[in-house]
Amino acid sequence: MAHAAPASSTRTPAVSRLTAPVLGAIVYGLWAAAIGRDAGPITGWNVLLGFVTAIAFAVGFQAVRAVSPRLPRELRAFAWAAFAGCAFGFIYSLTDASVVKSAALACLVGASVGGVVFYRSYTHEA
Repeated sequence: MAHAAPASSTRTPAVSRLTAPVLGAIVYGLWAAAIGRDAGPITGWNVLLGFVTAIAFAVGFQAVRAVSPRLPRELRAFAWAAFAGCAFGFIYSLTDASVVKSAALACLVGASVGGVVFYRSYTHEA
């Protein structure tokens, strides 16, 4: 009896692993450049800010993504919380908000992300 072979996917695993960090970095870099521009003309410093923040976001995202599967659920949640809190705090600080407000909102976002990651890790652990 002949069995049909499963259809192969056109995407390779390497491409799908890089899609989220690259798209996230592009959006994050454009967002940072737009906030830094503050409705003024586009300057070289805005472009540089966008590129640097995009690269930092992609490197940080990929680092947490590579390390987190090997961590216990508490540290995995903390790693994602720290990344999300830092990313949000930096973007929010570009809006000329006070340091205290930026830090408080970053902690709130980080705690929320950490809670969600911990819950998901706890309920989906093998």
